[in-house]
Amino acid sequence: MVFGCSILPLPREQVLIYKTVDMAKLRMDVFNPPNHKSTDKSPCILFFHGGGWTGGKLDQLYPHARYLSSRGMVAIGVEYRVEATHRTTPLECVKDAKSAFRWVRKNAEQLGIDPEKVVGCGASAGAHIVAVAGSTDGLDEEGEDTTISARPDAMVLFNPVLSTGTNGYGYDRVKDYWKEISPIHNISEKTPPTVLFFGTEDQHIPVDLVKKYKKLMEEKGVRCDLHFYEGQPHGFFNYWKNDGKYYYKILLEIDKFLASLGYIEGEPTLKKITNNK
Repeated sequence: MVFGCSILPLPREQVLIYKTVDMAKLRMDVFNPPNHKSTDKSPCILFFHGGGWTGGKLDQLYPHARYLSSRGMVAIGVEYRVEATHRTTPLECVKDAKSAFRWVRKNAEQLGIDPEKVVGCGASAGAHIVAVAGSTDGLDEEGEDTTISARPDAMVLFNPVLSTGTNGYGYDRVKDYWKEISPIHNISEKTPPTVLFFGTEDQHIPVDLVKKYKKLMEEKGVRCDLHFYEGQPHGFFNYWKNDGKYYYKILLEIDKFLASLGYIEGEPTLKKITNNK
């Protein structure tokens, strides 16, 4: 038995360049909902892959993107600079994430997107840069129009780096500015509603830290849904892991979370399917 979704073969609709910096042309892969038009005002979700700010695959979360596009959202995979390809630091990763949210809002009318319903979704380091965009002012690319918000309206985060402090992840790489890009140290009333997914055996982010993050969010009056999966390590949510078992479970929770915010409607359409390919 494999868990999945019949929408998976859906091709991307567009490949767009959202930013050119230091000779790098950074792209977005766009998956539009069925019968989508530029005159629509659809909710949007941006996906940022994992890879420890060093590498990673742009299409890591495309199975998730394709499903949510089938549910009426414009789903966009975002390329951002990483150390292996661009010789950059985690700070540039954050800047690119913020640029992406701004670019989508700036071009919302042409893309058929509601600029007030832009969700950020990421895995690991990708989830970290979404969380930073959701909680931290500043850290902007030079010359950008900062009157356009770079803050997601909601966040869907798969085992994000929550602390870059001395007891967190990656401190040695970010020690000159660690507090600025540490999500748990920048929670405020402006941090958007969030859903978190973690395995209890995550080797990078301890369970106690995750629980503390949720507690601090709720103390600020911010919704923070938390789902733990017993015995699962970092990266367990990927489509190709565990025959797609957790991909399926997690997508159902994402569907419910986004529906509760009014971003999608109706019952989840994801079903368990047998796939012998």
